[in-house]
Amino acid sequence: MYIIIVGAGKVGFFLSKKLTADSHIVALVEKNPAVCGEVAQNSSLTVLQGDGSRPDVLKNARAGKADVVVALTPQDEDNIVICQIAREVFGVKRTIAKVNNPQNIKVFSSLGIDVPIDSTSILARVVEEEASFTDFINLLSIKRGRLSIVRVDIPENSPVINKLIKDIKLPQDSVLVSILRAADVIIPRGDTKISSGDEIIALTSIDKEKDLIDLLVGKL
Repeated sequence: MYIIIVGAGKVGFFLSKKLTADSHIVALVEKNPAVCGEVAQNSSLTVLQGDGSRPDVLKNARAGKADVVVALTPQDEDNIVICQIAREVFGVKRTIAKVNNPQNIKVFSSLGIDVPIDSTSILARVVEEEASFTDFINLLSIKRGRLSIVRVDIPENSPVINKLIKDIKLPQDSVLVSILRAADVIIPRGDTKISSGDEIIALTSIDKEKDLIDLLVGKL
């Protein structure tokens, strides 16, 4: 894929290196000349100096050819503008943006940004998961908040223990993605049996999340 990353801070820099190592073509855009110099000096990354919230800069970065545009600047306003220009002017199909202020997450979603990344909330969920004994945790909301990825721990009293997946009537718009069992990762099939202690990763619509948890855990 051809990926444009706007913002060459630590996250943008290391993300660019990782994606390049994974054989993707990456163009890094940064408006600070000093930061551009550091990137050029310490890596072989392609870096373009300029304000990524300006259409002419994105054009120079060949945004019309990009599969994904990622906005990682420290300003939410800039990240929104970058993604809107990428989609509306250059027809980029996938836009991803860092949300610096968690209060702006709904604004990002309402403006059509495909994946708004609220690092504060993600970190809070990780801390919550490690510090609590809850049976489930919402890992991520995608597609403008309409879909939810959840992790569910199957307790000993779960109503689905020892049942085959084909015999479990999942809520509409819900699917089991994987089962973590000890050190094994299992791709669920119809004849897969649910066991106590399984950690299930599931995809569901937001309005069916509670129904799915009730089914797998037996309570909320």
